[in-house]
Amino acid sequence: MSETTHDGGVAVSDRPSPDDGLSAAERAAKYGLAVSGARPGLVEYVRQLWGRRHFILAFSQAKLTAQYSQAKLGQLWQVATPLLNAGVYYLIFGLILKANRGMSHDVYIPFLVTGVFVFTFTQSSIMAGVRAISGNLGLVRALHFPRASLPISFALQQLQQLLFSMIVLFIVAIAFGSYPGLSWLIIVPVLFLQFLFNTGLALIVARMGAKTPDLAQLMPFILRTWMYASGVMFSISTMLAGRPEWIVRALQVNPAAVYMDLMRFALIDGYGSSHLPPHVWAIATFWAVVVAGGGFVYFWKAEERYGRG
Repeated sequence: MSETTHDGGVAVSDRPSPDDGLSAAERAAKYGLAVSGARPGLVEYVRQLWGRRHFILAFSQAKLTAQYSQAKLGQLWQVATPLLNAGVYYLIFGLILKANRGMSHDVYIPFLVTGVFVFTFTQSSIMAGVRAISGNLGLVRALHFPRASLPISFALQQLQQLLFSMIVLFIVAIAFGSYPGLSWLIIVPVLFLQFLFNTGLALIVARMGAKTPDLAQLMPFILRTWMYASGVMFSISTMLAGRPEWIVRALQVNPAAVYMDLMRFALIDGYGSSHLPPHVWAIATFWAVVVAGGGFVYFWKAEERYGRG
């Protein structure tokens, strides 16, 4: 309560305030105040994300368009890059190291190209996800929106890029004698499950990368090791023939190998079910649901910390 002085000024009374002794949290609760940027409940967070669905799609499309805007070939690099990688792997692993054992060239070339394209989808989603927060701090600090929008939009960007590349993948398969059939319908659920898996991984590494930006420098080495262990350049069952069965199964059920082999089974006539692990669809669904769900919750739990400090 204030008192008026003789000269007309205002002096602050020494009477204690009723809020003295209350903590900041208690004062906030008393007056119905909330922490700025506080994490909403999980259901409310999902609702907010759905409300930003147009932003997520537009942001992913804008990033896709800008990705090669400075290159003369522009969007053609979306297809040229994995094709060039496949060409290098074919030279080294197909011709020099003879990793195509048990497969003719008509099978091995689409086998290799499919593996490169599908693994690149996961690889690019992770690399984009790890920088989703740390590389967009200006946007995160300037605007209020569900931060999960960023890694999700980057995973969606990589899906759109793969869909462009699939045209070339179809041409390669047909050129080597694998013509469209009912098995090609499998491509849709495979891509859907892999997209869920990739999105979950992008959310996980986005939170980790927000706290530890140096993770972006370490990730290429981790991904390269994962690629060599996933049978991108060789058939796991053929290359490890004679090895203990548990080693073969362990490599076959790793998610990168599962999604690659399902895509190969769908596209390539000479790639039969004998190359797939038992219960392959259950395994593919398990990886998609567990990683997507777990990654989403893991990212959401740190929502109020992104862009601070």
